[in-house]
Amino acid sequence: MTPIELPQNHPARRRFLKGAAGAGVAVIAAPALLRHAAAQSWRAGDPFSLGVASGAPRSDGFVLWTRLAPEPSSNNPETPGGMRGGDVTVGFEIASDAAMRDVVRRGEAAAEQAFAYSVHLDVRGLQPGRLYWYRFMSGDAASRIGRAATLPAPGAALDRLRFGFVSCSNYEHGYFSGYRHLADENPEFVLYLGDYIYETIEEKRPIVRRHSDGIEAATLPTYRNRYAQYRLDPDLQRLHAEVPALVTWDDHEVQNDYADKWSEHFDDPELFLLRRAAAYRAFYEHMPVRPILSRPEGPAMRIYDRFTFGDLIEISVIDGRQYRSREACYAPPNKGGMHLETDASCPERREAGRTMMGFGQEAWLYSALAHSKAQWNLIAQDVLMAQVRVRQNNDYSFSTDDWDGYPANRARLLKRIHETQVSNPVVVGGDIHSFFANDLKLDFDDAGSPIVATEFVGTSISSYGPPYDLIAQALPDNPHVHFFESRQRGYVCVDLERSHMQARMRIVSDVKNPKADISTLRTFAVEVGRPGVVAA
Repeated sequence: MTPIELPQNHPARRRFLKGAAGAGVAVIAAPALLRHAAAQSWRAGDPFSLGVASGAPRSDGFVLWTRLAPEPSSNNPETPGGMRGGDVTVGFEIASDAAMRDVVRRGEAAAEQAFAYSVHLDVRGLQPGRLYWYRFMSGDAASRIGRAATLPAPGAALDRLRFGFVSCSNYEHGYFSGYRHLADENPEFVLYLGDYIYETIEEKRPIVRRHSDGIEAATLPTYRNRYAQYRLDPDLQRLHAEVPALVTWDDHEVQNDYADKWSEHFDDPELFLLRRAAAYRAFYEHMPVRPILSRPEGPAMRIYDRFTFGDLIEISVIDGRQYRSREACYAPPNKGGMHLETDASCPERREAGRTMMGFGQEAWLYSALAHSKAQWNLIAQDVLMAQVRVRQNNDYSFSTDDWDGYPANRARLLKRIHETQVSNPVVVGGDIHSFFANDLKLDFDDAGSPIVATEFVGTSISSYGPPYDLIAQALPDNPHVHFFESRQRGYVCVDLERSHMQARMRIVSDVKNPKADISTLRTFAVEVGRPGVVAA
């Protein structure tokens, strides 16, 4: 294993989170440090080839991630990433400066063999509202330097914040230059709203670069290889190294349009849960999530969580796949996954007992919103929430895969927001490979119904968009949709102040060009105390 030391990356300072780090650090590391690698010589490759990441921030700490993979695309399931043997101990350093001169903590963490030699270092005891820099070491190898940050103290006054949200990065459809440009905007954090990887392989449309293994990912080794391939992308590596991540998933982390244990292709539910278990395990192995919360247990893995940035904003990150009811009117041969249904063809769609989030997660979310003391409240989730009805043969059709497939759950959520007078609620989502700016109404079928929240949906990083004309022609029947565009790829960058939120829809010039430029397509705003979209 040839020793390779990654270049040291000294990212620019943020705009407003400043200050030196405190000296007290508590570390909750994974158990059983079985094999020390202080003298390890990495002759076969760089063990930190997949980079580093931080995430799951709290006011006194965060999670630091890496995965040892000197051979990142190894096809041997017994040696993930080219690794062998038991757990490996790696060293880490956390500093208050980008040059790593003022190291406030050194220690050891476990790269767990059971989870493909990934590290989930849960750090505690840091000062609130501060930047930190970190790196991992093993023998003669060192990772690049990453940047992390703690949240402001609970209730601390905070005047402004910048963040981005992204979704739907299909490796075969283009390059990830949007990630690079988002890193250039120096956000405080990035919301990854699902379809971080694609399990599929393209069979009909042109491809820019080919997916790993040449087959659909459906087993633990093939999911691991797919994540490793994505994590080798330089733009994705840079964004993770420089900007903390808040993450959820959508469908392609497992299978297109799945719902709980129900497969798009009508697989036996028990067999499909085995596939889901492999997919969730690979997701955990490659994400900076809290091990105490998110360590998978078979096909179950909790990812929904809450993050509070002082008194400015509370963010509820929810899971819209694992707990949902099966899609309405699910039936062979062609009604698995997303399909269009009318009320006449599918009365099941409107049944009161159907849920997108699962009733446990619903109760958790409703309680969080009702008790929030923040000026703004953001629900970060995976799919389009606003109703979009499409006229077909003198009737209206609705998608079964987004919130239109679960209108009773949507109605419960919007009613709860309205009744508890949640402060400045905003919903963000992805999945549909399109930009949307929407008013969320208490009753979408009543023209006089009040607007209770605002929704922004981001387009894909690289995935092909849906047919523009089909949705554009439906907009007159959906007046709460202020803007729609499916022909551009990019992300959304949000600047938040106490008085307003501004969302810039950013687009890359050519997703097939790894050096693509960036520009702003449209900008929208939300004013404090006035739910709904405002042109900016």
